[in-house]
Amino acid sequence: MNTRNKEWRSSMRLTVDYNYMMKKFIGSDGFKDSELAEMKESAAQAFNYVAEHRGKGMMGWTELPYNQKEIVEDIIATAKEVRRKFKYFVVLGIGGSALGPIAVFNALCHLHYNDLAPSKRRGPKFYVEDNVDPERMKALLDVIEPEKTCFNVITKSGATSETMAQYLIISDILNKVLGEKANENIIATTDHAKGNLIKLAKQHNYKTFYIPDGVGGRFSELCPVGLLPAAVLGLDIKAMLAGAAYMDGVCNKPSIAKNPALACAVLQVMAMNRGKNVGVMMPYADSLKTMSDWYCQLWAESLGKNVTLDGKPCNVGQTPVKSLGVTDQHSQVQLYTEGPFDKVVTFLSVKNYREEFPIPHGCEDIPDVSFLGGHTMNELIAAENKATAYALAKAGRQSYTVWLPEVNEFTLGELMYLFELQTAYAGAMFNIDTFNQPGVEAGKQATFALLGKKGYEAKRAELDSAPAAEDKYIV
Repeated sequence: MNTRNKEWRSSMRLTVDYNYMMKKFIGSDGFKDSELAEMKESAAQAFNYVAEHRGKGMMGWTELPYNQKEIVEDIIATAKEVRRKFKYFVVLGIGGSALGPIAVFNALCHLHYNDLAPSKRRGPKFYVEDNVDPERMKALLDVIEPEKTCFNVITKSGATSETMAQYLIISDILNKVLGEKANENIIATTDHAKGNLIKLAKQHNYKTFYIPDGVGGRFSELCPVGLLPAAVLGLDIKAMLAGAAYMDGVCNKPSIAKNPALACAVLQVMAMNRGKNVGVMMPYADSLKTMSDWYCQLWAESLGKNVTLDGKPCNVGQTPVKSLGVTDQHSQVQLYTEGPFDKVVTFLSVKNYREEFPIPHGCEDIPDVSFLGGHTMNELIAAENKATAYALAKAGRQSYTVWLPEVNEFTLGELMYLFELQTAYAGAMFNIDTFNQPGVEAGKQATFALLGKKGYEAKRAELDSAPAAEDKYIV
């Protein structure tokens, strides 16, 4: 993968096709060219806002493609040692600390990676534990050997209840099995100075990587949060960062016609202003299936806000929904085609799949089957993708397509950076704080109170004084 070759980079450039957002293609629910032109000033202001705040406050993520040279070398060296020593690699994290690593793993590794023989894998078996379902923890312990496992604990604050509960369980097991050598099986990824996990890391001498200042969880995949798991899997993390940097360069103009991330943001904001409160992401590639999960957090947690930066009530945002082509043509597309006009569909489409699979001739006496012979699965999935987009357009429904030339480390870096910029631009257009998540905190505080955490006595009293459930409303 020659990421420095200009011609190769150009061949790997993502593109955004938004013809099916426009009135001339889908009819009355589409946008006129004049309406798009009316967004020019708002788009330029959003572009300038993001440009002016790069690397500041909670926009430290914008500089990740450029400022991690030494860190990347440390990650690569550590990953090599992990692959040498361990049979399993387990991420303990939640939210962006889990969804990013999962998305990259599924996109770039064999779809049955853990089932492959060790000789056919580039790294240890890989698991991400992003929930506290007790059955899930037991299931993990049934398939790994803790003494042969490297656990990557990821939490910036070290106060994430779910992750730290997992840590307590795993560290207890390791202490019993390995004694004073238990620390060799844990890598901490956390804040460099603040929080509980950095204290534990120093106390127990864990190998530690740091989450940079200004990088929130949902924007953290291109820092050690995501880069270490990817490197352990044998993936080219330098190419991922190169792809992100390339997309940053592509998006360096305040023009809807030339900046694909800005175009996506403008189209979504226009759609939301017309009542399109549901954003469907529909990859036509199993490898990109969990990219929708990562995107859902990025889009929902960033844009779902009830107040603007100047204190005005707003209640903005769009509900992201994940779908998979062609699987969900047989479950959800009926709704998208004939249901309410409240959705925008974003297709993730791949021009060149990494494999080609021919469909043999057969069943010649059954025309409904025989026509498939002589084609390939590549042709079939591409045809179904095109047909679904066309059917939605014929029904007057809005969609646009993000085209990946192929799925590799470089294009994945492009894609994730594209979506991060899109989100930042959209937040700027809504004049909201794109990078906080106050709505998440209420649930956390209630959980702390219910489990008896000190300092949350008032919240516990509030919960205890809530109206009791009535039997007549329980069926």
